[in-house]
Amino acid sequence: MKLVVQVKLLPTPEQVSALEATLRACNRAATYASGVAFAKGLKDRNGLQKEVYADLKATFGLSAQPAVRVVKKVVDAYATLQSGLRAGRLGPATSKRYRRAVGTPVAFRLEAAQPFDDRCLSWQYDARTVSIWTVDGRMKGLRFTCSPEQLKTIAEHRKGESDLAQRGGTWFLVATCDIPEPEVYEPVDWIGVDRGIVNLATTSDGANYQGRSLSRYRHWQARKRTELQKRNTRSATRRLARRAQKEKRHATHVNHKISKEIVSVAQRTARGIAVEELGGIRERVRLRRDQRGTLSSWPFHQLG
Repeated sequence: MKLVVQVKLLPTPEQVSALEATLRACNRAATYASGVAFAKGLKDRNGLQKEVYADLKATFGLSAQPAVRVVKKVVDAYATLQSGLRAGRLGPATSKRYRRAVGTPVAFRLEAAQPFDDRCLSWQYDARTVSIWTVDGRMKGLRFTCSPEQLKTIAEHRKGESDLAQRGGTWFLVATCDIPEPEVYEPVDWIGVDRGIVNLATTSDGANYQGRSLSRYRHWQARKRTELQKRNTRSATRRLARRAQKEKRHATHVNHKISKEIVSVAQRTARGIAVEELGGIRERVRLRRDQRGTLSSWPFHQLG
């Protein structure tokens, strides 16, 4: 089972400059490699690496292993694009979004995350520091912070690449951990879970998780959306997009806390979980106009 653990970096101002230069150099190199791959129709990693490897090192100042990671990053981006096209996530082949996606090379933001493998990045768990390659040389003693549980998970199960990312001026390392699958047991009994809007979840044990706080939060967000939509400016549109993501993260957090508590009770008592079937409820139920928004934003599937 793959688990992603995110730790926060605590770089000095000098280290921040080196990390920013590294991300920019890697993403410029990735955009260049993407253009070559698009122009020459190179989809395999070995073919693209033969074509751009020397240029990535000479022009963009990358060392050998970071250049290899950049090539893999580009190949993975095109594989993800093709998967999205086949799944129809970009619309039909006649749509403007689809034509733009297939008609231009993939471009990378200068601040986009960059993967590092164990040759470019090493962890010192006791000291809570990492040593990472940068365009200014090997950076040692870069401090990070995380919870004791996260540190234990990384130390015991980290495997593969770790991504260097920056969001809002804060730096992170996102590590991939390979967790052993938990042992499957035959439940001795079942916990029934009833999902709703007023009460997000009610279990057969009598636990009740009310949705009043989430509903108030959603109504407040709806009022703010209305105010921003009336302004009809570019700035308002950008803020609407940010608010939508913030509301989505909040609902995910609420569902995560509820589900973790229910699952922990089931594990502790060796029981299974029986969840109410609500698939297709939006098609089966006719609602008043003032109720449609509430039902459409009800995240019951995610909780399940």
